[in-house]
Amino acid sequence: MSIEVKICGLTDAAAVKAAVEGGAAMCGFVFFPASPRNLTPKEAAELTKGVPEGVIRVGLTVDADDALLAEIASVAKVDMVQLHGAETPARTNEVRERFGLPVIKVLAVQGPDDLAAAEAYQGVADRLMFDAKPPEDASRPGGNARTFDWRVLKNQTFALPWLLAGGLTAENLAEAVKTSGAVAVDVSSGVEDAPGVKNVDKIRAFLAAAAAL
Repeated sequence: MSIEVKICGLTDAAAVKAAVEGGAAMCGFVFFPASPRNLTPKEAAELTKGVPEGVIRVGLTVDADDALLAEIASVAKVDMVQLHGAETPARTNEVRERFGLPVIKVLAVQGPDDLAAAEAYQGVADRLMFDAKPPEDASRPGGNARTFDWRVLKNQTFALPWLLAGGLTAENLAEAVKTSGAVAVDVSSGVEDAPGVKNVDKIRAFLAAAAAL
């Protein structure tokens, strides 16, 4: 697959199986109570067992404290942590060093000025993710089926590898990749029938679309 795909917000074994068999590079599990995709570390552990070596198991958190992060690391057996809140560069580095796991730091984007924040995470995160800014009244920072102007990323150079997120679907993936220049993408709501309800056919279709690029 030329485009690396992370299927995020997985909550059941059938969706995990579809993601793995379809060629996903990463499987994401959410640990944030406000999300309809929220899991306990114990629930996630039952699902991460179905993810083979070579596919990265990512634990998504939002301004999580050390106690939750420790439980995620020890019980859920994730390979990487995704920080999707207001974590500062200092906190990002602290998480990375304390728990010995690589980190994806998510940055909310509405316009080109929002990309300036990326520089501060050089050396303290392992990857970046650019996601659409949530609505003003949103209860969660991501998974809101919102896109942003992908053109702001075109021809940009970052010190870290990055993923594009926000409102991606099998139908708009090719345009998103062509416009932004992304080589890695993250999808959650775009492979669901409703918030938190994954559709295995949509997962397969998204991964097939990525493989065709």
